[in-house]
Amino acid sequence: MRILRVAQKTYPDVKGGGPYHVHAISRDQAAMGHDVAVLTVDSGSEKRHVEERAGYTLIRYPSTVELLGNDISAGIGQHLLDAEGFDVLHAHSHLYFSTNLAALKRRFGDVPLAITNHGLYSQNAPEWVFDWYLKSIGRWTFNRADTVFCYTEEDRDRVRGFGVESYIEVVSNGVDTERFTPAGPTSERIDHDGPVVLFVGRLVEGKRPGDAIAALERVREEFPDARLYLCGEGPMRAALEAQVADRGLEDVVRFLGQVEYDEMPALYRTGDVLVLPSRAEGLPRTVLEAMACNVPVVCSDLEQVTPVIDGAGTTVTVGDVDGFARAIDRALSGHYGDGREIVEEKFTWSDTVERTTRTLERLSADG
Repeated sequence: MRILRVAQKTYPDVKGGGPYHVHAISRDQAAMGHDVAVLTVDSGSEKRHVEERAGYTLIRYPSTVELLGNDISAGIGQHLLDAEGFDVLHAHSHLYFSTNLAALKRRFGDVPLAITNHGLYSQNAPEWVFDWYLKSIGRWTFNRADTVFCYTEEDRDRVRGFGVESYIEVVSNGVDTERFTPAGPTSERIDHDGPVVLFVGRLVEGKRPGDAIAALERVREEFPDARLYLCGEGPMRAALEAQVADRGLEDVVRFLGQVEYDEMPALYRTGDVLVLPSRAEGLPRTVLEAMACNVPVVCSDLEQVTPVIDGAGTTVTVGDVDGFARAIDRALSGHYGDGREIVEEKFTWSDTVERTTRTLERLSADG
């Protein structure tokens, strides 16, 4: 099967759950014997670049213009227009112009299209902007797909709620349970004998990392030797460092920067709780990775995330800093259960790859 995958970014050019998902599924489908090409945007390049990576072909085009954090590339449009010989298109996230172009390709062509929904809302703009988008261009884009992949039944229902009529298949966003385990080395980046609170994600407004800092200040009333480690980079870093300085927390809040994916299992094992106060998410890979390492999770009360936690942590109303602090206190006191068992039962990466590939093969045969 020849797969043309359309993705805004891919790992390791860009870190994060979505880019890694694109890379890993392309790598594993190539290992299964499929011919995979990934079409992506390179905002720092002035010319087309092609390379072979992990068994698949990566094709980069430079960004033409940027809008609301969305790099738009005329080169991708031309490539899709000229693309021939592929059995199936697989686009990632309805939020990107590249996926809109893939939907246009499907509207006027005969190559079947699948779209993976990595989350209905972006971290780069207010929710009302995406409400408008979802009721117009986003809905049109989803409705051009032969199949829409959603991570959870709750996300499927949310997509349906915006008037999407395409066939929807629920395929979980799994993690590699052989890599992410409770047993194994811990991270040398963290040298602390007391409670360790982790934040893993981009330092952007939508992830609300400032709430994690504010919550830690309250946690220290119960656990005075607790520290917070923020893993990730982003435009908010300078403002967050200023927040830490203003609160006199320089000795207890540490910025680790971007950590390589291969190091992440050791980082989770070193933590005592993962906190993720985001205002919007799909099904965060970080949550599943922490659970696979048996690290309790405290995250925002998002309808598609809450059922996944299932006793391996808890969820808190977005913006409720006191609530996050109380939940972290409970996690540090050992009140939450075994997250790994949940991941092994419902969220393995091998199952994600197998089910996604099987659906793409069906679309290819039907097309």
